Parts: sequence; C-alpha cells; structure tokens
Amino acid sequence: MSPFKVSIEIADILEEGNCPLGHVVGEKFLYPEDRGKICAAAFNSIYPYIRVLESGGSYHFFEDDGNTHKACCPDYSALLYLR
Repeated sequence: MSPFKVSIEIADILEEGNCPLGHVVGEKFLYPEDRGKICAAAFNSIYPYIRVLESGGSYHFFEDDGNTHKACCPDYSALLYLR
C-alpha cells in the first residue's frame, strides 16, 4: 500500500449543474478507501493521475508544485480536483 493518499473533490458540475449519477459540488473521496463511491466513468478518466500522485510523482502540468491536478469526467459534467 502506498504511503501517499489521494484526495478527489468534485469542484464543479458543468452543463446544467446536474451530474447524472448524483455527485454534488464539494463531495470528497479518498483513494483507495472510497474507490467504489465515485462513478466508474469519472474514475476511469482520473485513474492514471491517481497512480502518479499515489506514488509521489507529478507531471509538469500539475498545479501547486505538482500536488494538484484538475480533470473532467468523460461527459464533462463534473470537474474533479485530485490532490
């Protein structure tokens, strides 16, 4: 198990402000503890970034000195922050 925890937060709901699976702005998840609570499509799109963060890595385009990344779910209804 990784010593690094990843926090996922629903930062914005785009379009009409409704997520088809009921996620709401401000909702937070911890990885890996809450893995099954976030919609599968959103999780699939952020999983590569989770793997980088949980190993202590970062990409040059990550914010906050490499500790934060913003990503959207595939249907662009939710903007997610990963920390």
